Amino acid sequence: MSARDVATYKAVLQSIIDKRPSGMRLRIAKSLGKHKSFVSQITNPAYAIPVPARHVEAILSICRASTDERVSFLKAYQKAHPDRARTILADDGRRRQMRTISVDVPVVGDPEKQAALERIVRDFASRLEALVDDGDRQPEDR
Repeated sequence: MSARDVATYKAVLQSIIDKRPSGMRLRIAKSLGKHKSFVSQITNPAYAIPVPARHVEAILSICRASTDERVSFLKAYQKAHPDRARTILADDGRRRQMRTISVDVPVVGDPEKQAALERIVRDFASRLEALVDDGDRQPEDR
């Protein structure tokens, strides 16, 4: 992973977001359960912080990225993070099919408990993904 490669895909992402209506970074932040500053850092080519693979599909979906924009971003992302790209791309190089859903959770008075609750929901979704992935592999792949 080179800083130049990261900056390249972040520039593509920044371009996608800049073409959308104002407030897009806030929409992304809310959908990911993150602060707007996190989204600003992962979409700014000046910062070396990579875009987490688990958020790529959600971000592209929220932005309603066109096919060309997706291809451009994913090619650059794959060049920067070949290992992480495997969680986004199928073995044949096509985009892995994922669906983003939002889940309403209760608001609790304690910020630490709230954060823990949201982590549990995200962890559960990650475990479901791992379970589905494991079930999709053939016995000789295990």
